[in-house]
Amino acid sequence: MRRTDKELTPIQIVIELDKYIIGQDDAKRAVAIALRNRWRRQQVQGELRNEIMPNNIILIGPTGVGKTEIARRLAKLSNAPFVKVEASKFTEVGYVGRDVEAIIRDLTEGSVNMVKSEKAAEVQAKAVDLANERILDIMIPAVRKPAHVSEDEDAEADEVLQNQKTRDWMREKLKNGDMDDKMIEFDVMQPAVGMQVMGPFGADDLGINLQEIMENMVPKKSKKRKTSVSEACDIMVQEEAHKLIDMDAVQKEAIQRVENSGIVFIDEIDKIAVCAKSSGGPDVSREGVQRDLLPIVEGSTVNTKYGAVNTDHILFIASGAFHVSKPSDLIPELQGRFPIRVELKSLTESDFIKILTLPQNALLKQYAALLQTEGVTIEFLEDSISAIAKIAFEVNEQVENIGARRLHTILTTLLDNILFNVPDKMPKKKISINAAKVHDKLNAIVKDRDLNKYIL
Repeated sequence: MRRTDKELTPIQIVIELDKYIIGQDDAKRAVAIALRNRWRRQQVQGELRNEIMPNNIILIGPTGVGKTEIARRLAKLSNAPFVKVEASKFTEVGYVGRDVEAIIRDLTEGSVNMVKSEKAAEVQAKAVDLANERILDIMIPAVRKPAHVSEDEDAEADEVLQNQKTRDWMREKLKNGDMDDKMIEFDVMQPAVGMQVMGPFGADDLGINLQEIMENMVPKKSKKRKTSVSEACDIMVQEEAHKLIDMDAVQKEAIQRVENSGIVFIDEIDKIAVCAKSSGGPDVSREGVQRDLLPIVEGSTVNTKYGAVNTDHILFIASGAFHVSKPSDLIPELQGRFPIRVELKSLTESDFIKILTLPQNALLKQYAALLQTEGVTIEFLEDSISAIAKIAFEVNEQVENIGARRLHTILTTLLDNILFNVPDKMPKKKISINAAKVHDKLNAIVKDRDLNKYIL
């Protein structure tokens, strides 16, 4: 069962993040406090609640140190609308491309889907019962009592009773799954044909739900389908659940969640920063994106196909490597809207050792799981892990610091022959990797500076 942010205190949030991310304690603390403050603000009574604004965060650090991973894990931890976007994908209003208001529309879309799935789970039991009744109607049509009274009334009553007993018997078999493989033919509703908007603006950009308009204008059609009972049940459950859900209530709750607990993660924000030395060219559009982003971050109303969304209390977390530019190259107004800046540290050799072994999704565990599917057990000895970490650190220092992503390239190169030869040419059931094997495979590449630029 998913835990809500009410249950997760800042310390608990950091503990959860520690399972997947090594180091970067300052960034974890800042994110944990910001996430908990979402819940704290909603507990404040009176007018003061609307005056408490979120403290937006900028995460600064080289690539591969955990900025994006923090966002991914945060999305799973927080039971709140969350969207991750790349700042470089947006353009200034008037240019061809997506404008920044699409961020809020995507956030609202995700929130609607989240609430809809929750409501569907609530009515699941009732939807299953209704779907079973529809299947029973197809397999054993119900006998209706005639409106007028006839001489054969007793015979008809017996027929109705017998029909009801048969339906009850069949209902039990359906619930037990005994009829899952039986084929039945039934009517399924076809969705209305969508309509594409030609031009620089899409339907979402116009804030119009064209799908809903088309469904109301065009009569719904049904078509015959022949499937197994289990597949038919799944289709009918979805149809019945959709009928039971009040979409107006879903949209209202979804917008409320976005406004009060929505989180937007803007990655690569350094790509829209304009260096002081440069002027003109694409920099004009970059600064335009910043100007367009400013009203959304400081609070404005964005029209979506589900209704108007106020962005006053949405939490924005931005991240960037800032290799070429600096946070001070952002326009001053936007800088002021991100008051908390956290610098993530470059990874050390000891960090690499922890990354390889400690997280639940550690790389060594992933490769072991992949080879286990072939019936092969691979073991990395302690000295081999230290050797891999040392080589990763050295290559990052010599070529380009890409953080933990360097481990991917090194492990792929190290295990290349094993991954290729298993199971045809390598029938061994157990493989041990020690430091000598690591050095034999990688030392020549590490020493050749020109070669390791392309391989590692």
